[in-house]
Amino acid sequence: MASVTYRHVTKRYGDVVAVQDLDISVEDKEFLVFVGPSGCGKSTSLRMLAGLEEITEGEILIGDRVVNDVPPKDRDIAMVFQSYALYPHMSVYDNMAFGLKLRKTPKEEIDRRVQLAAKELGIDNLLDRKPKQLSGGQRQRVAVGRAIVRDPAVFLMDEPLSNLDAKLRVEARAMIGRLHHRLGTTFIYVTHDQTEAMTMGSRIAVMKDGILHQLDRPQVLYDRPDNVFVAGFIGSPSMNFFDATLVEEDGKVWVDTGAFRVEVPPQKIAVYKPHAGKPVVFGIRPEDIHDPEYRPTNIFESKVEARVEVTELMGNEVFVYFNTNGKEYSARVDPRTTARYGETMPVVFNTDNMQIFDRETELAIR
Repeated sequence: MASVTYRHVTKRYGDVVAVQDLDISVEDKEFLVFVGPSGCGKSTSLRMLAGLEEITEGEILIGDRVVNDVPPKDRDIAMVFQSYALYPHMSVYDNMAFGLKLRKTPKEEIDRRVQLAAKELGIDNLLDRKPKQLSGGQRQRVAVGRAIVRDPAVFLMDEPLSNLDAKLRVEARAMIGRLHHRLGTTFIYVTHDQTEAMTMGSRIAVMKDGILHQLDRPQVLYDRPDNVFVAGFIGSPSMNFFDATLVEEDGKVWVDTGAFRVEVPPQKIAVYKPHAGKPVVFGIRPEDIHDPEYRPTNIFESKVEARVEVTELMGNEVFVYFNTNGKEYSARVDPRTTARYGETMPVVFNTDNMQIFDRETELAIR
């Protein structure tokens, strides 16, 4: 078991900076997720740790050892890729055992580890099959099993669930979470899917354009995003944003979007009052916009008239897309809502949970 440290790590490809000054400490047994859009540098960060990419500047440590110049095979890591990279001519058993055989592990120990991992993953009845005889979900479990049997200090996973359908992805997320708790090993996981990140990671590193924008626990990222990018990337459907101005009137502070106004809760006035008259970005999540008939109790609310553009019934909730004087936004409302296409209705904004960002810097105003 081992911690992982990125010390001011930078990766350049010619004039292109893929990762810039990455500085992260991953604790022993932690589950850290790198998340961000395509091209943000998350996979490059993982590949530098694995030794598959050279580091331009900085240091990477596994435990107390700097591994910049250590070959991948000597880093005591195991990696699972988006492409499962199974040997097609080998059985499941031989695929899982291959790395141990290269390390001259005794045959009895290989058999013990493979059988144990296969049972843990529910593929112990597939050990004699070839990869072409397996489903996508089964191949993914074999790839994970091949990593498990090595008993590494650090598990690295680069979008391992991307090839699975929605139902299998949910099952695989739970499986990997159980493995992390059982093995008690450091996991570092890369994904573009914020749902995977939120449900799996003990901490999440949100990246964009090679830069780490925020590193924190999932709930903190959701409740207190540092900037517009993090606020919009974390959460599904994503946060609604409006260009707005803060207006002070009669001791109250309002957010004026030009299409509608909502009142700032009393407990937030001290924070936002100094920014009155300044252009800002107003953010509110779809789950904080409610049908008045089914709004939560004990919230600070502002009512807005809105036209229903689209409704999407999800069973346990309804996604409604509203328009108020040209401003479009989405809401997640109670399934009992009477919202219907083309109708106009009041909606309630729970401004207790709103976010305000500086429009120029896009940083959160705290």
